[in-house]
Amino acid sequence: MRTSRLEAFSDGVLAIIITIMVLELKVPEGHTFADLRHSTGKGLLSYVLSFVYVGIYWNNHHHMFQLARRVTGGVLWANLGLLFCLSLLPFTTGWMDESDYARFPVVLFGINLLVAAVAYFVLQWEVIRAHGPDSPLRRAIGADLKGKISPVFYLVGILSAQFVDPHGNLGVVIAAACYILVALIWVVPDRRIDRAVVEFGSPD
Repeated sequence: MRTSRLEAFSDGVLAIIITIMVLELKVPEGHTFADLRHSTGKGLLSYVLSFVYVGIYWNNHHHMFQLARRVTGGVLWANLGLLFCLSLLPFTTGWMDESDYARFPVVLFGINLLVAAVAYFVLQWEVIRAHGPDSPLRRAIGADLKGKISPVFYLVGILSAQFVDPHGNLGVVIAAACYILVALIWVVPDRRIDRAVVEFGSPD
C-alpha cells in the first residue's frame, strides 16, 4: 500500500485536533486587553504550546513518510496509535487550563506528551521495519539524540509536578519549563531527513 491515504487521513485528524483546541478558548466578555488576559490569557498560552506540539508531530510525520515507499498493517496501527494519543491533547490541554494549572492536570498533560512520544517512536520503528535496517529513514535518523532526551524531560516534568513542592507552584513551574524546553528543541529544524530526501529521492 502506498503512503498517500495514510498521510491524507493523518493530516485531516491533526487539523481537527487543532480546530477543537482553538474552539475551547474563551471569548472575553469585554473589549480590552485586560479582559483578554483575564478570560483567555492562560488558555491561550496552553493552546499555543499544544499547537506547537501538534505542528511538530505533523512536520516530523510528513518528513518521515517522504522516505517511506509502502505501508504495512503494523504501520497503519502504529499510526492510529499516534493519532489517538494526539487526539487527547484537546482534553488534557483544556483540563490543565480549566484547573488553573493544578498539579494532577499538569501531570496528565505530561503523560499525554510522553505516550505520544512513545507512539511516534513505535511508528518510526514500524516504518523502518517495513523498509529494512539499511533504509534511508534509518540512516537519516542516526543516533536520534533529540528523540532519546525528550522522554527524559517529560518524566522530569511529570515527577516535578507530582512531588516537588506539593503545596506550592514550584513543581508545576518546573514541569511547564520541561514541556516548553522539549518543544523548543524540536522547533529547531532537523535537516537529517531533508538531506536524506535529496540523497535518496522522495517516493513520489
